[in-house]
Amino acid sequence: MIEVFEKPDAACCQRLRNDLTSLGHLLVEHDPRWLTVLNAGLGQRPYLLLDRSSDGNLCGYLPLALVSGRLFGRFLVSLPYLNHCGVVSNNVKTSMALIDAAVKLADRLDVQYLELRHLNPVPSDQLVVQRDDKSLMILDLPSGKKDLWSVIGSKVRNQIRKGQKNDLSIIWGGQELIGEFYNVFAINMRDLGTPVYPRRLFSLMMMQFKQAAEIAVVRYGDRPVAGALLITMGGTTQVPSASSLRSYAATCANMWMYHQLLCRAIDRGSRRFDFGRSSEGSGTYRFKEQWGAKPLATVWQYYVRRGDINIARPNSPKFKRRIAFWQRLPVWMTRLIGPPIIRGIP
Repeated sequence: MIEVFEKPDAACCQRLRNDLTSLGHLLVEHDPRWLTVLNAGLGQRPYLLLDRSSDGNLCGYLPLALVSGRLFGRFLVSLPYLNHCGVVSNNVKTSMALIDAAVKLADRLDVQYLELRHLNPVPSDQLVVQRDDKSLMILDLPSGKKDLWSVIGSKVRNQIRKGQKNDLSIIWGGQELIGEFYNVFAINMRDLGTPVYPRRLFSLMMMQFKQAAEIAVVRYGDRPVAGALLITMGGTTQVPSASSLRSYAATCANMWMYHQLLCRAIDRGSRRFDFGRSSEGSGTYRFKEQWGAKPLATVWQYYVRRGDINIARPNSPKFKRRIAFWQRLPVWMTRLIGPPIIRGIP
């Protein structure tokens, strides 16, 4: 029988983490601490769907968050902000039962759609709509940093050398670097025409994931010009958010930073580096591909009750003028009005 927990408490989440660890299923995306981060950082109501055997052993689980806003409506997502999440189970029957329970919850909450961000499609007669236009870009890391230098192409090495010739330095840390990281991030999001996440979201990631999370800030002289937040778990390092200032592109700070991030991942014993999702042929896809990353297909599956799954996608033509308007706003204003908007975007 599927149990549905609304706003699961710390004890429930800790037990689940222990179960996932023992089963070898505790990936970064499936860590239940994300529910706390999304709830406290974005105001998104968390739900936890669990299936346990009669003796209490975990058979499957599905984390969900209710995304709600005045601009776009209501959505039930697993999970917002993350590139992939969705159902975790040890058999098809359990997977289908979890999806059925999620569909019932979506009906009860009267959302426009249920979105499950899977790597591989889960069989279901109710998830009849899907998106598979983006892939995760994954780099299998060599055992040493010298081997990494030989793996990356000559063009990338030249840009890294250009960065080395500039007055660039990198600082690693935690909460004390959030201010510098966020200043760069907010400027970059404004330049992209995208509402910025609240600073509190990143602070909560550092608090929840503790030693698994760290912040890198690249400085040009005394000026922060690039930054990234890394999470390392289960042999994989990923970068949930990273940014650099376009006005300092000539320093090659972004390329230099990513080389530092890859070296850091190797130092921490990671076997894979997750660059995140991109559409084939896009600028971000080519950026990740030049480092040697290979595409890994993702399938986002939907139970649609009404409306269009692309209603809030930034690449929709209807947002072109809004994006241009946002890019002209002062950064301080986007930091003020951006977080209430982004909270409602799945």
